[in-house]
Amino acid sequence: MTLSPARVPGTGPGSGPAVRRLTATLYGYAFLDDFVLLYPVYALLFSDTGLTVWQISSLFCLWSLTGVLLEIPSGAWADAVSRRLLLWFGPLLTAAGFTLWVLAPSYWAFALGFVLWGAKGALGSGALEALVYEELDRLGAADRYGAVMGRARAAGLVAVMAAMPLTGPVYAFGGYPAVGLASVLACLLTAATATRFPEHREPAGAAKDVDACREGPGDGTGEGLGDTVSNTPGDGWARTLRAGLAEARGNRSVRGALLLVPAVTAVWGALDEYTPLLVRDTGVEESTVPNWLLLIWAGATVGGLLAGAGRRLGTGGFAGLLAVSAVALAAGAWVRTPAGIGLVALAFCGFQLASVLVDARLQDRIGGTGRATLTSVAGVGTDLTTIAVYGAYGVIGSATTHGATFALFAVPYLVTAALLAVVGKGAGGKRTGGKRATRAARTSGSRARP
Repeated sequence: MTLSPARVPGTGPGSGPAVRRLTATLYGYAFLDDFVLLYPVYALLFSDTGLTVWQISSLFCLWSLTGVLLEIPSGAWADAVSRRLLLWFGPLLTAAGFTLWVLAPSYWAFALGFVLWGAKGALGSGALEALVYEELDRLGAADRYGAVMGRARAAGLVAVMAAMPLTGPVYAFGGYPAVGLASVLACLLTAATATRFPEHREPAGAAKDVDACREGPGDGTGEGLGDTVSNTPGDGWARTLRAGLAEARGNRSVRGALLLVPAVTAVWGALDEYTPLLVRDTGVEESTVPNWLLLIWAGATVGGLLAGAGRRLGTGGFAGLLAVSAVALAAGAWVRTPAGIGLVALAFCGFQLASVLVDARLQDRIGGTGRATLTSVAGVGTDLTTIAVYGAYGVIGSATTHGATFALFAVPYLVTAALLAVVGKGAGGKRTGGKRATRAARTSGSRARP
């Protein structure tokens, strides 16, 4: 029995109320998930509570470590149970953490809040991508996945930019409690929006049990089914985890896509945390730093919106995108002038586009039931690489300028682009992804190599 939902007859990728409901829910979920007024000021909250720089850094490490530890187990869980349930439950954890922060501000309250926030991120990572991809596939619109997720990421960035100017007035009105209350409300609205996601798949554990009931030994009275039907809730989770990891081991195309995700997403995602320092180093007034940051985030937003057109890029074109973005990052950061920030924004536009495309590339190549599991494996790779970038930046940034450090971190993208260019030539410049690759994969039971 296949666990993938059957295609809806007569539906196409162009339109339809089902597709519109799915995308509208996704965009609303993405916007509300990032419309958090605490984002611009939570570091100030920690400092005003009396935490040292070391303590604040330890909180960030705890946050990342929580995601690393829970990413793969939560992905397997998303394949075994309802993905919509996890997307609903996750924001409630963040709401609880934010409530702790403003009602009982202390190091341990902040630490518990970050653990809850990290757990929320792990629950949603993999579950969201898998749900959206399989629902689009059911509606015959899987080729729109890249464009849809690109717009969703853009919606999240727009939410961040919209929250920033609101934080100041809310803080002036009621301080951190008011900002925290607004953030908790955003989390609750995110959870409520998640209940609107359509989900037409049968959880892997339940489907397996149904198959066992139908195919297991017995005489029609129900005897003999005990050996084939598992009543242990953990069995479905363990089964989906094993199935997902087995696909990664046995399919070179999937392994390549899994490696490409952290190679593309981790470095610029970590550098984003240091962009305020980069902007300030250009000599602009400190009060104008947020305005220059808006330019960088606007560039990333545009990159998400270009994902639909970017799906037409072949391997060589994708390598060119990474190379151009890397050069723009290095040049913009190296000159250490406000004009260079425009080049950094262009680089972030390209990196955001590339990040959406590698996610779509991975989803196209996954052929088994462990879609959320494998997406979470890629997430773990990204988290671990991001932590490594944080550490490297601390060492390099202490010895040189932020502009030089940013420029140095463009080198991994140039190396990745060169490797992809070689692969593209070896494959004869064939394009990957899209309808043809996806259809061929379903027909043959294997995924085309990149």
